[in-house]
Amino acid sequence: MGKVVMYSSVSVDGFVADENDQPGPLFDWLSSGDVPLDESGELKVSQTSYDYTRAYWDQIGVTIVGRHVFDLTDGWDGKPPSGIDHVVVVTHRPQPEGWDPEAPFHFVDGVEAAVATAQELAGDRMVEVAAGDVGGQVLAAGLIDEVRMDVVPVVFGSGKRYFGSVHAQHLLEDPDVVIRGNRVLHLRYRVRR
Repeated sequence: MGKVVMYSSVSVDGFVADENDQPGPLFDWLSSGDVPLDESGELKVSQTSYDYTRAYWDQIGVTIVGRHVFDLTDGWDGKPPSGIDHVVVVTHRPQPEGWDPEAPFHFVDGVEAAVATAQELAGDRMVEVAAGDVGGQVLAAGLIDEVRMDVVPVVFGSGKRYFGSVHAQHLLEDPDVVIRGNRVLHLRYRVRR
């Protein structure tokens, strides 16, 4: 099975969005370069960020998100973002009325079921878990192998925390990747077992 990785862009003070769920400048690094990151041509990053991010994105088979993110994005109109094969949505509610049953989205109740479903769908590819409340729950359950952060030079002061509402200490290894891009610092930590 592939690794389970918690990931997001994050402010220096640890937030993935402000109090109103707005990312503000957290994604500015995705338009701060001249190398297209995907086929759309809308995302352009530095060569350094491209080399790191593209290689990471190409390994992802499934992304796990919470229902809140699913609702905020309108379920990406039934098309998983960034060329990912499947999205697993952690929710206690049924899928939206009129949702296309053929869309590669899987609605499950609970983070353990989400990880099990995602790993089955991903095979040996990576499972990405969106940071925030669901990511924090997966970390607390001991199911995260690695934490990746794209740290952006901004301080929010308050908002939605990267690790959600985790209330226990979790040790990470020293960062094994530290890469400086334009307006972003890419970090990777393995979770200490």
